[in-house]
Amino acid sequence: MTIEQVSEQLINGIKHTGFWEFIGVFAGIASVWFSRKENILVYPVGLINTIIYIYISVKGHLLGEASVNLYYTIMSFYGWLLWSKKDHIKNEAILHITKSNAKEWMIQLLFFAAFYFAIFFSLTWAKQAFAPEAIPWADAFASATAYTGMWLMARKKVESWIWWIATNLASIPLYFIKGYVFTSVQFLALLILAIAGLVSWQKKVEKV
Repeated sequence: MTIEQVSEQLINGIKHTGFWEFIGVFAGIASVWFSRKENILVYPVGLINTIIYIYISVKGHLLGEASVNLYYTIMSFYGWLLWSKKDHIKNEAILHITKSNAKEWMIQLLFFAAFYFAIFFSLTWAKQAFAPEAIPWADAFASATAYTGMWLMARKKVESWIWWIATNLASIPLYFIKGYVFTSVQFLALLILAIAGLVSWQKKVEKV
């Protein structure tokens, strides 16, 4: 595909972007902005994005991504609870940004692998049974990295941003191919924000 063809598809895709996709994209970008700032608004704003994208993902036969957004919705309430807990004596949040040790990294990798293979084999079956447009390996990778990133974000782990970067890199072409061009642009913006978030959280940890 030439640059001209990509540009043409991008312009046409944005022109045909639906109302709910627009809302979901802006909510998603705002949510990541708040998470970079370690602002608890990441969760209520993020819920708008995840609920909309459950619908969009099912419609586009991105079943792995649909499961991710359902997971996001559930984990948003979990993260919201953890982030809102305060030490009333010090008048500050109990949960602080930290880095993962070797054992925690191993757990993350196992967590990712378990979800990747579970989603991959499920989507391979779904592709043969009723969803021929599914892309099992790509959808499973984007989904499993997102599962891992969201879990670590709720625990304020710096490494969550590394998993978000991987998710965004996989999701940009995945949604573009599926025709959700504006969503693909969203993931490009989220990739930039994720890199900025990684740098920002690393600096906060170094100051402690």
